[in-house]
Amino acid sequence: MKAAQVNRYLKDAGKAIDNISVNEIGTPSVGEHDVRIRVKAAGVNPLDILTIIGSIKMVQDYAMPLTLGNECAGMVERIGSAVRDFHPGDRVMARLPFDRIGSFAEFAVAPADAVAPLPYGFDFAEAAAIPLSGLTAWQALDELGAKSGQSVLIPGGSGGLGRMLVPLAKARNLTVIVTGNARSREEILALGADRYLDYRREHYWEAGLEVDHVIDAIGPAEFDHELSVMRPGGVLVSLRGMPNKAFTERAGITGAKRLMFSLFSASYDRKARAKDVTYRFMMVQANGEQLRKVADIIRQGGAPTIDPNEFRLDDVRDALRLVNDGHPAGKVVIRI
Repeated sequence: MKAAQVNRYLKDAGKAIDNISVNEIGTPSVGEHDVRIRVKAAGVNPLDILTIIGSIKMVQDYAMPLTLGNECAGMVERIGSAVRDFHPGDRVMARLPFDRIGSFAEFAVAPADAVAPLPYGFDFAEAAAIPLSGLTAWQALDELGAKSGQSVLIPGGSGGLGRMLVPLAKARNLTVIVTGNARSREEILALGADRYLDYRREHYWEAGLEVDHVIDAIGPAEFDHELSVMRPGGVLVSLRGMPNKAFTERAGITGAKRLMFSLFSASYDRKARAKDVTYRFMMVQANGEQLRKVADIIRQGGAPTIDPNEFRLDDVRDALRLVNDGHPAGKVVIRI
């Protein structure tokens, strides 16, 4: 089968993208609890950039060559002997587990409990844009443990993740404040955001905000600003910050890696405690049950469909360049 692969990490994103090649490799085998998917479309994400530059290798290091891609939609081609919920020909989508990525290929294998049916009426390219952003939004909100009526700030929430987070947060009766670019203002407000700040015209930390919780998808440069607007007792969930000791305990990371993360993240935890705030780092996990719930909300009109920017597998480098350049209009998807 054809697959987009890298053979080493390169710190420079441009060089790492140039290093990707589309190769002929063997079709992955199917374990007894697995589903093999004939991939029809695969979502392209900033996580793919972080993977090829080695930013996550301390949490998940990969053998090389590595087939890229974290999410996909397609048709079940084969099932393992213990699988009962899916059958060949089913239209499905999945966020592949961290240690089994590889959706930029003609076939991908996932455990059945990571797979969910496509929302009714969705084509494969639309569905391929759902798993990573949908599960990230769902799990980030779970990490907050927010109570009905509390508020959450989403800095940089005008992209695909924000478009998922806003309606899912409103479904939990949260007050939602988003910062983002001017062109997305009306769309994000239409999804239910209570307030939208154009980051080019107004800094949220200078706008008199006081919020219960923050979901951070920007990273360390924003951390102090985010803390400055939080009420005591809140939770800051970061998708791009530094993994801390609590994360390593949840993730089962031990030994030298746990010690290293504990040391590197000490300032995050210390600053959060000084504000009586909890800092929680998270990496989105494959979860078919949660993905079904996200699909149900989408099917009921509670979250938007996103017109994807489509590329062929042979043009995977162009797709990743668009993501790496930042702020593509819509999700980037590879049609296979």
